[in-house]
Amino acid sequence: MENAEALDRVVTPLQKAVRALPLGSLRDVLHGRQLGHPLHPALVQVPMGAWLSSAVLDFVPGAARPARVLVGLGTLTALPAALAGWTDWAEQHEQQLRTGLVHAAANAGAVSLFGASFAVRGRRPMAGRVLGLGGLACAGVGGFVGGHLAYRQAAGANKTEPVPHLVEPGWHRLGPVSDLKPGKPERHLLGEVPLLVVRDEDGTVNVLADRCSHLSGPLSEGDIADGCVSCPWHGSVFRLSDGTVVRGPATAPQPCFETRTEPDGILAVRLPGAG
Repeated sequence: MENAEALDRVVTPLQKAVRALPLGSLRDVLHGRQLGHPLHPALVQVPMGAWLSSAVLDFVPGAARPARVLVGLGTLTALPAALAGWTDWAEQHEQQLRTGLVHAAANAGAVSLFGASFAVRGRRPMAGRVLGLGGLACAGVGGFVGGHLAYRQAAGANKTEPVPHLVEPGWHRLGPVSDLKPGKPERHLLGEVPLLVVRDEDGTVNVLADRCSHLSGPLSEGDIADGCVSCPWHGSVFRLSDGTVVRGPATAPQPCFETRTEPDGILAVRLPGAG
């Protein structure tokens, strides 16, 4: 499904619409920046748990009322989960956007069927149960596609997690500090790991992993302002001094390297906890 270019006719305008939502600071909350990982998977647990429990109660004599309550609870709590999901979805690569659209369509079917189930259960209990089971089937398909999106396509995963395992422990020499132009982001390689190196006007040198933790965008091609670097791909902002996420969609901080200047003027770096 990630190669179905026909989906782009829907993806492109929908992505623009989601990005244009006036969410303000709520956007980072929906991304999960304060949590350090995406919020959407956590929110999904409530509607899925409620819907699955309602299906179980549908087979328990005398449990029609609590089953209906759970159906309603799941339907209502699916809305904030969907909003968080759409917010994440709009900041993905094209293949992930296509898969995410299918994921969202299956979940929209689930919400619709469970909403209808809630509406008719008082008058037509059997129809309500059938609609509920249909909604649960749609939610299952949505979960399967969501698993593909998360684990095969790595949507929401921290793209810098391998860095500490690719860098050898200890200090590594990069090059002369005098060659660094103040305020200009530069890309250096430490083995196979690309680094962002920025020298401040006062001579302080900050070094971060170059590939953005969100979707591996090259931070060395981003803008430097107010002690931060912004990713040129999706606009995530990181503090140069420690790699902290200042603004999403990224949720994981950038690996930050310690620096020192050797007696011969060579910049040396090390990553705490490498190896």
